[in-house]
Amino acid sequence: MNAVELEAVSHRYGKVQALDGLTLTVRQGEMFGFLGRNGAGKTTTLKLLMGLLRPDGGRIAVLGESVKRMPASLKQRIGYVCQEPNFYPWMTADQLGKFVGGFYPGWDAAEFQRLLRLLDVPRDRRASEMSGGTRTKLGLALALAPRPQLLLLDEPTAGLDPVARREFNDQLQALQREQGTTVMFSSHLVGEVEQLAQRVGIVQAGACRFEGEVGALRAGVRRIAGEVLPAEGWTRLRGDIWRAEPALWQSRPDIASETLSLEEIFLAYARTDSVLA
Repeated sequence: MNAVELEAVSHRYGKVQALDGLTLTVRQGEMFGFLGRNGAGKTTTLKLLMGLLRPDGGRIAVLGESVKRMPASLKQRIGYVCQEPNFYPWMTADQLGKFVGGFYPGWDAAEFQRLLRLLDVPRDRRASEMSGGTRTKLGLALALAPRPQLLLLDEPTAGLDPVARREFNDQLQALQREQGTTVMFSSHLVGEVEQLAQRVGIVQAGACRFEGEVGALRAGVRRIAGEVLPAEGWTRLRGDIWRAEPALWQSRPDIASETLSLEEIFLAYARTDSVLA
């Protein structure tokens, strides 16, 4: 069973087409990086998966259930951390744990306290007195304490400094290994995705342009030197950067080419993007 399946999903914000036939699969138990520039459709996709938005068309399946309207029983199996977690400002971490825990039959209070200690979140400090990084880590503890089968993270490290970002990512990897949770996280930080993700999806202008392993992506995208026009099987991404199956590159030693970093490949996709409002 796949954790997430989106087939030809579309969604429109007013006159803006936010998603246009997005197709994507996240396998159970993996760490999946959802890469795209700001406005490419990442947040819209995660909101659709959480039932916060309704698709205009297509099919969405989460944890094996095909859904149009997200039932509460399914939401209880999913953890979600948005870009800027908002909590009742007067509540402490302990109080928020008791409040949020009431919505989850599988809430593990002892695990929540362990996560607070591990993530260095003060139990008795009000949310309004916490830094942005601490609130993000509190959001992660709240999302993981019910031991969800699927964890959705919407650019959770966007507001963190480099040290806090590395700490957050290291702890996320450790927790994912411990609990075996499927993690789908969005980001426009290429290095972060390369560090964490086992597979990656690149979304551009509301459609997924690549889905697969990072190694396969780097093996299939190269920069071509000279005026060689590849035959059938090659796709121009941008300028002199082309994509083809690795076997095709190996079959054409006459084509002078160079491999690229993941960041260069991402830019080849992203710089053709139309930014959505």
